[in-house]
Amino acid sequence: MSAANPAAGPSAGTAPSAEPQVNWTVLLLGFAGMVIGQFMAILDIQIVASSLPQIQAGVGASNDEISWIQTAYLIPEVVMIPLSGYLSRWWGTRRLFLASCLGFMVMSVAVGLSSSVQEMIFFRAIQGFVGGAMIPTVFAVAFTAFPPKQRVTASVIMGLIVTLAPTVGPTLGGHLTEQLGWRWLFFINVPPGLLVLFLVWRYGDFDKGDPNLSRGFDWLGLGMMAVFLMSMQFVLEEGAKNDWFADDHILLLAVLTAITGPMFIWRTLTYRNPIVELRAFANRNFLVGVIMTFTVGLALFGGTFLLPLFLGRVRGYSSAEVGTTMVISGLSMFLTAPFAGRLARMVDARILMFVGFMMCAWGMWDAHAVTSEWGFWEFAGVQAMRGVGVMIAMIASQQVTMSTLPPHMVKNASGLVNLARNVGGAVGLAMLNTSLTTNTAMHMHELTERITVADGQMQGMLAAMQERFAGSADPAGAAMKAIYGMLNLQATTLAFGDAFALLAIGCAIAAFATLFSRPVKAPTGAAPSEVH
Repeated sequence: MSAANPAAGPSAGTAPSAEPQVNWTVLLLGFAGMVIGQFMAILDIQIVASSLPQIQAGVGASNDEISWIQTAYLIPEVVMIPLSGYLSRWWGTRRLFLASCLGFMVMSVAVGLSSSVQEMIFFRAIQGFVGGAMIPTVFAVAFTAFPPKQRVTASVIMGLIVTLAPTVGPTLGGHLTEQLGWRWLFFINVPPGLLVLFLVWRYGDFDKGDPNLSRGFDWLGLGMMAVFLMSMQFVLEEGAKNDWFADDHILLLAVLTAITGPMFIWRTLTYRNPIVELRAFANRNFLVGVIMTFTVGLALFGGTFLLPLFLGRVRGYSSAEVGTTMVISGLSMFLTAPFAGRLARMVDARILMFVGFMMCAWGMWDAHAVTSEWGFWEFAGVQAMRGVGVMIAMIASQQVTMSTLPPHMVKNASGLVNLARNVGGAVGLAMLNTSLTTNTAMHMHELTERITVADGQMQGMLAAMQERFAGSADPAGAAMKAIYGMLNLQATTLAFGDAFALLAIGCAIAAFATLFSRPVKAPTGAAPSEVH
């Protein structure tokens, strides 16, 4: 099926064309299979977010254990994402993707059949590791198999998947849990997984592997990278819950991250056959683009984290109600994608990145005035503005990041770009978790400080509450508990407002950082770096 290979030159006796001949049926069907696989892998990060209480009850997990259903998926995944570039060059894209998809499906079924939380965590970790290869390989195919004119369209499709999957995850998960039960959060991967296996096996022959890469494989570098990335991901995921460096395990892993990180970079830059190519960072656009992708991850996963948490914690929404409210984000991204693709062909990508991040900042800043009464309609405008902004910024940042790289760097670079987005999401969640915890306590202190026993309004409220709970064993105690709950709700709401403002500031800073990238020409033909 190598007819999809755009590197093939014109046949003998025909005039050379401006761009290579492509078998579009083969290319699009193979790419479609990979895109579906990528959607599944990214969706599974967030699909359990709104159903953790049901999973907890189903396997009898504690509050600390249940959080590992998400963490166990993310930590091994960050190792596979950069490693997949090397494996793709070694085995070939099709073999790697088929192995990744098959392993992902088998582990999905194993997670769904688990009878204990320990089994779930074990299988979920393997699921995240093997499924991680399906994410960056799609980026590499989009920038190597597609002719330059069509790469913006491929970027639009990828941008839609990357932004839509984590956004609709809680929505789909909530409705699946209510209709079929929480185990179907994992069983649902089997039917599309079978379709992916067929399409990629039949049409996904985009390149050939290089068996020579097996010689001198950098096992030491792989070990350093695994320890560095997994330790860093654990610190970011669990640090806020465990009071950061006050916890001995977090402190130990932070020190391990600080040691193995520089060691891995040194090994990568000096070893003759590194598993990750860091020299792409010498390209200024790639460096700026990675920073932008990091911020997109922060805004994407941060916004997807904050809103369901607010709706559940403050409003008391069910999984289905949270999912219904979140649908605006996904809908706005879906509707924006075609227009963003057209703009990317006509407007300087730097301007689009600036506009996208500023729209995202505007939407998040509007939410800093959130109250405990906000629901679907109040969040609709916030979600729409954020969704449109994230989609525009995502597509533009992909163009800036990958467009000036030579083809031989694309596979490794795609792994680094996706790693940046995931790490950005982890950093965002860590910042937001810490902000919520710290600011809730601060606002609670400020609210209680303003209230004194001699306050007439407070005395009137206490009297009314005691009258309301007159039938209880301790009316005064019940009244104080109710007032404390009201104050805590107000403090929590204010803390969420601060967290939304924090996201807005981060997006605004990123908007101005886009100005440091170089202009990117519209893709009208083959770039000089692609002629070979």
